[in-house]
Amino acid sequence: MTGPFYHRGSRDLQARLGTERLAARLADRYVEDGLSDGDVALVTAADCFFLATADHLGRPDCSYKGGLPGFVRVRDRRTLEFPSYDGNGMFRSLGNVLVNPAVGLLFIDRGRPIKLRINGTAAVSTDPRDTARFDGADAVVTVAVREVFENCPRYLHDPVTGEPSKHCPRPDYTPPDPAWKGKPEYDGIVRRTGVPESP
Repeated sequence: MTGPFYHRGSRDLQARLGTERLAARLADRYVEDGLSDGDVALVTAADCFFLATADHLGRPDCSYKGGLPGFVRVRDRRTLEFPSYDGNGMFRSLGNVLVNPAVGLLFIDRGRPIKLRINGTAAVSTDPRDTARFDGADAVVTVAVREVFENCPRYLHDPVTGEPSKHCPRPDYTPPDPAWKGKPEYDGIVRRTGVPESP
């Protein structure tokens, strides 16, 4: 990872809520500047992801991108690309990239479950030599990866049954702590709120 992972706003909330040591541990151990073999497998098997962009004034936007598995391609550990298909013609996300290339991508593997976040710098091409490499593409977005990290998946709901996650707070219920909080590396730096999660 290059450069600071947390900015002043993140650090302020970490201080307010007492998570500075946990946040530092996570950034140190789990934030990478390239894709692992597991990340590549997740990304290239995905049939969708969520794309966060911002305009020239920093106003955010988020869009869903979908296709057949393999529509997102990994050129190397630091570069991925995906097609832009025919849509409503607004080009809010890709238009944002043209004026502010910072992007965030969120992939969800519902089967395991895993949430993978990829932050980086994007570029848009409408060159026919690029679009010809993807069936049905109007444009191709290339992302230079800056940061890759997994998020705790405890609030993902069951994709098969539709049941809400057992970790979601609700009246008269104490959610279990996620299994990762029980790892020795987090002793003394995480807040325990419930009973340990059963395997």
